[in-house]
Amino acid sequence: MLFNSLHFLVFFPLMVGLYYALPARWRAPLLLASSYYFYFSWRPEYTLLLLATTLLDYYSGVRMSRLATQAQRRPWLYLSLASNLGTLFVFKYFNFFRDTAGALATALHLPYAVPALELVLPVGVSFYTFQSVAYIVDVYQGKLEAEPNLGRFALFVAFWPQLVAGPIERGGQMLPQLRQTHEFDYDNVASGLRLMAWGMFKKVVIADRLALLANPVFDHPRQFDSLALVLAIAAFTGQIYADFSGYTDLARGAARVLGYRLVLNFRQPYLATSVGDFWRRWHMSLSNWFRDYVYIPLGGSRRSPTRNYGNVLIVFLLSGLWHGASWTFVVWGALHGFYLVVENWSAPLRARLAQTTGLAARPRLHRALATAATVALVAYAWLFFRANSLPDAFYISTHLFRGWGHLHLPQLQKLLAGLGRHFVAELLVAGGAVALLAAADYRAERGPVAAWLARWPAPLRWAGYLGLLLAMLYGGIFGSSQFIYFQF
Repeated sequence: MLFNSLHFLVFFPLMVGLYYALPARWRAPLLLASSYYFYFSWRPEYTLLLLATTLLDYYSGVRMSRLATQAQRRPWLYLSLASNLGTLFVFKYFNFFRDTAGALATALHLPYAVPALELVLPVGVSFYTFQSVAYIVDVYQGKLEAEPNLGRFALFVAFWPQLVAGPIERGGQMLPQLRQTHEFDYDNVASGLRLMAWGMFKKVVIADRLALLANPVFDHPRQFDSLALVLAIAAFTGQIYADFSGYTDLARGAARVLGYRLVLNFRQPYLATSVGDFWRRWHMSLSNWFRDYVYIPLGGSRRSPTRNYGNVLIVFLLSGLWHGASWTFVVWGALHGFYLVVENWSAPLRARLAQTTGLAARPRLHRALATAATVALVAYAWLFFRANSLPDAFYISTHLFRGWGHLHLPQLQKLLAGLGRHFVAELLVAGGAVALLAAADYRAERGPVAAWLARWPAPLRWAGYLGLLLAMLYGGIFGSSQFIYFQF
């Protein structure tokens, strides 16, 4: 069920109305049933996979809670990890490694006859398996008490607002909320609906409109050159942020209407002043997951600089693979790992350079230049994330700076014509929406937007809400297009 669909438009108010109308003891069962219905509406058979994962992790957690030492708990940890990571491998990575091994065997003239698996990737599998892994590791380490109530644990895994694309919740943050009774609260409902409206605006007005510029180029890159390629990368850079953060806003807003608080997943990432800062702002629940369950167990920064750089590269290679079973994602992850290694290694040199050039004495200019450089590096890496194949990515990468002396305007005109007869109006709408998002992010960097809006006179505030609604009705693309991160 897509948040930007008619199905959800019926589901959500009905769900909320029933939730608050029912006695408190029936609300959790209603949430669990609606969560499984929400997932069932995608592909019914994979609901069984979600249920099997839930039952095994619940039982493993309960068994570990009865054992005194980590040595005694370890078999149950391994069983749960094997189940969760094995599920990911079979559904997401088997064919990728099979094809890679097949290509290597062909190059070495060796026989190879491993059949491919004809499986459809379960939506959200990377999200709910990582959430379950975090829970089971925390129980194993004694950081979290195992949840004794099966229904509550099942709701923790399957909570519908964040089930298919996060944020990746931790048991210590979410399970206590599931034990509480949540009564109707006007402030929660109002702020949740505002957050949902803003998330929907990001999706249907910004992301799906920018996709009209990005998709034709990335789907047929060899038909374009220079300016069109740069425009497509810039469009996708805005699209993926508006799309994914828009989903997160919808998820957090829907949960807040019901009285639950999901973790913040984005914090103005394109205002970052370094790649490290970017990853402290982008998809924070995943970044924190890799930090806590991969980077720190590998030794983190406590080892030698060489070992630390190796740990960073391992984390980002795994992050690339988490996003997709394709070499384009591996290269994307490797690029970010390389960025961070160079950034950490060159920190003293850059500090001296800032002092020598006088930038250190002009902090605003220094910050602006650092932000521009960071966005440029991140945008370049996005081309590998979006490209359909490595050959396409390398073509785009090698043709970005060709032909600027004699721009191929017919190619650009062809791209813009693909938007339809009203492509100028389309571009103006997209540009205005992106400018509004940038202004909102800039304001959010200075303090909570909600508190700032509360100081507005009521008529002006409601005029702003009405303007946002009209912008969605006029400028939105309501084709029920899937959110980008649903594929992961």
